[in-house]
Amino acid sequence: MDRNPSPPPPRLGEEEDGEEVAGGDCIGGTVYSKHWLFGVLSRLIQIVKPENTKASSDDEEQQTELDEEMENEICRVWDMSMDEEICVGILGNMACFQEICVLISSDKNLGQVLLHCLYDSDPPTLLETSRLLLTCLSQTEVASVWVERIREHPAIFDSICFIMSSSTNVDLLMKVGEVVDKLFDLDEKLMLEWIRNGTAQPPEPRQGDADEQPVFRIVPCVLEAAKQVRSENPEGLDVYMHILQLLTTVDDGIQAIVQCPDTGKDTWALLFDLVCHEFCQSDDPPIILQEQKTVLASIFSVLSAIYASQADQEHLKTGKADLPLIDSLIRVLRNMEHCQKKSENSTESNTEKNKKSDSSQDDFHLKILKDISCEFLSNIFQALTKETVAQGLKEGQLNKQKCSCAFQNLLPFYSPVVEDFIKILSEVDKALADELEESFPTLKVQT
Repeated sequence: MDRNPSPPPPRLGEEEDGEEVAGGDCIGGTVYSKHWLFGVLSRLIQIVKPENTKASSDDEEQQTELDEEMENEICRVWDMSMDEEICVGILGNMACFQEICVLISSDKNLGQVLLHCLYDSDPPTLLETSRLLLTCLSQTEVASVWVERIREHPAIFDSICFIMSSSTNVDLLMKVGEVVDKLFDLDEKLMLEWIRNGTAQPPEPRQGDADEQPVFRIVPCVLEAAKQVRSENPEGLDVYMHILQLLTTVDDGIQAIVQCPDTGKDTWALLFDLVCHEFCQSDDPPIILQEQKTVLASIFSVLSAIYASQADQEHLKTGKADLPLIDSLIRVLRNMEHCQKKSENSTESNTEKNKKSDSSQDDFHLKILKDISCEFLSNIFQALTKETVAQGLKEGQLNKQKCSCAFQNLLPFYSPVVEDFIKILSEVDKALADELEESFPTLKVQT
């Protein structure tokens, strides 16, 4: 033969079944059938399997014919293995073993080739490449090697931004998000470089616009990916919310969020909608907080950072957002109490070591969420006016039960905040303020 044979034709019945031909039985983004591949491999195993009895001459002749028949099929398998997506996928599977991961990572030329795969336009190839990168970045021994290589390829930032801002493939967006999250978590310097290097200078300023600020690219791309993921897999938002949270750990990251009016408003609007209308809602069972604790911690952390910056950013004035956020934060804190009580009961009745460990891990994440929620709630309480408190009492975001829950979590660390709130509340509803003071004697003494 002058060339390897073409891929196998569709199996009987596939031509009529348009859905199966369209990709239901295909391997990745290729035209190769899973059923065909498994069949070839099964027959190949049978051929090479040693027989317990001596084959007759007829059997030997039949064996020779099968070998000739299998030659074309094996050539097809070889062609399939040369597909870029499948090659990277195989390397990704191999990299799960530490020794092989080290070998792959130590090959500089292979590293260059793999990083160049991120410039590809084929989603399956991008997915497998991202999976391989994430596997390597998760290995302590080689993570720094890959971080440095990525730093040496600024174009990777452009490629990842393009994927996040334009792809509709949720699996790809999830994996790329995990890579970015891991990179930012591993190396703050790289995160700062991506924030700064991703700054697009505005057009030549017109007269009077000399102070126009640059436009940051990273946040709009993250937001676009988050919106796409939310529409198809809300549970997958965790990684993109954590990326935003990591950005707020540095001043440049906060500026990247709040400096541009549109970016600041878009970020606030998305996160506000998530906590007020999607996560931990009033009709959800309290235990749902265990599933949502990490994503809520990230969202509240970012919202808190934006809220704290609003004094210097007129376009971020939240105003009417205070009461819905108070309602959401108090609901989270109330559900947290339920989860902690259930966890304590479970620990008391269970002596298995591994389950105790899981319970401790849950408590750790809940504590992080509690700390973030309390800090954010205290910041909102400090900004409340007499008019806002009156409106909250009228609409139900504030009442004795909710205020008690808030005080129980805010005291004693945020005593001054609670005292100032009580003073405002006394002007609106003195009876309620007195009841709350009776419920918290230490607060009464201080006021």
